[in-house]
Amino acid sequence: MIDVRNVTKRYGKFTALENLNLKVEKSSIYGLVGYNGAGKTTLLKTMMGIYNPDKGKVLVDGENVYDNALIRQTMVMIPDEIYFFPQASIADMSEFYRGFYPRWSDTIERKLVKVFGLNDKERILRFSKGMQRQVAIILALSTRPSYLLLDELFDGLDPVIRNTVRRLILETIAGTETTIIISSHNLRELEDLCDHIGIINNRHIVYDNSIEALRVQKTRYRVVLPQDASTADFTAISTKDIVRTGQVVTFVARESEADVDDKLRAHNPLLVEKYPLTLEELFLDEMEVKDYDFSGLFDEE
Repeated sequence: MIDVRNVTKRYGKFTALENLNLKVEKSSIYGLVGYNGAGKTTLLKTMMGIYNPDKGKVLVDGENVYDNALIRQTMVMIPDEIYFFPQASIADMSEFYRGFYPRWSDTIERKLVKVFGLNDKERILRFSKGMQRQVAIILALSTRPSYLLLDELFDGLDPVIRNTVRRLILETIAGTETTIIISSHNLRELEDLCDHIGIINNRHIVYDNSIEALRVQKTRYRVVLPQDASTADFTAISTKDIVRTGQVVTFVARESEADVDDKLRAHNPLLVEKYPLTLEELFLDEMEVKDYDFSGLFDEE
């Protein structure tokens, strides 16, 4: 398990993380989402032990991760900005990784090179951005990590390779006890992959729950009311984004389905339909995105 306890991380006068707490259970796939600059990369690098927090600590399997070589040998991270030695091939980088990770698997490396159709003798820096990310995936999975941290994993990958990588992640979690943390802007793919979601905003984790809880915690309703019913009577229901078109009312409920259903019965609805919020809808709801007025933006003065 990764246990982030009251972590604060600063860069000079700028505070990237502040008293942040987070637990990632073993053998789970945890999705971390947030705006650019929200602190996702800082959090991952602090979890990885690359950064030493100014306050608090990160425990991995009960041990402080920073400056802990034995724990770090069980962890690997694919950063958003990937780095390879300038003249290195896949074979060269494999040799380097083999020297640090005692569980390195030549068999996995060979199989993955074949899966992605790459030349392991060619210089990596001649590869495209997407191909370089494939190399990083090959190297990371070949270490047979207990903890796999992925920052913007799908960036630069075409749809076919994204599907291959997704299958690899699911195969990894099915065949091992690997704990996977994925930071991504691709909310749709996180929703399909992850069993747990965390949203980071304003230096804190503002939402942390399972995908299953997400599907029942907030619900979008579509209700057909009798003609004489008024939405003004909906004040007893905790709602957001309530819209009425004729007899049809849609809204997001912020309380349990049982409570909403009980209160709706008082309005004698003709039809009630329910839809779980998508991860993107939850993200926007939690972040309280403002509806900016762009009218006149390009008008000539």
